[in-house]
Amino acid sequence: MRLIVGITGATGAVYGVRLLEHLRRLGGVHTHLVVSAAGWLSVKAELDLSRREVELLADETHPIGDVAASIASGSFRTDGMVVAPCSMKSLAAIAIGLSDNLLTRAADVCLKERRRLVLLAREAPLNLAHLRNMTAVAEMGGTIFPPLPAFYQRPQSVTEMVDHTLGRVLEQFGIAHDLAPPWQGWPAADASAVA
Repeated sequence: MRLIVGITGATGAVYGVRLLEHLRRLGGVHTHLVVSAAGWLSVKAELDLSRREVELLADETHPIGDVAASIASGSFRTDGMVVAPCSMKSLAAIAIGLSDNLLTRAADVCLKERRRLVLLAREAPLNLAHLRNMTAVAEMGGTIFPPLPAFYQRPQSVTEMVDHTLGRVLEQFGIAHDLAPPWQGWPAADASAVA
């Protein structure tokens, strides 16, 4: 399996980095990493990781300006792409087909080739332009996946919240994982109280 991982400059670089860590640990997925210039700034500011440390988590890393890279072509088979996190700027470029760098071009390729594209869109509050861009991507077949924490599992740390979200992302690609137990429903006594 081949999966492209993009990291943009929105807050939440931990999602992209943890995704790479889990994919390496789980095995069976060849990863292609592409990070925007602002994405590298977020990685440093939020995680205090060097570029090299993050690049070592991927099987292959492509410079953002290398629009001749393998992942820029539909003839290079992948199983899709995750942009984690996805800034509103990158979302807008993807929504209008503006392939102005390798990240947005790779996303465009996923859409045109009908491959899975999952965008962990990060912004709040959302304005009408953001919402319309999300709608445009969804209408083209992309998945808008805001990284919202789930509290029903009673997470004990930020890492648990991040990993739960990433478990759900991996499920979008049919990748087995141990990050988030499936929802089992409310205990019977609690369910009757809710009704």
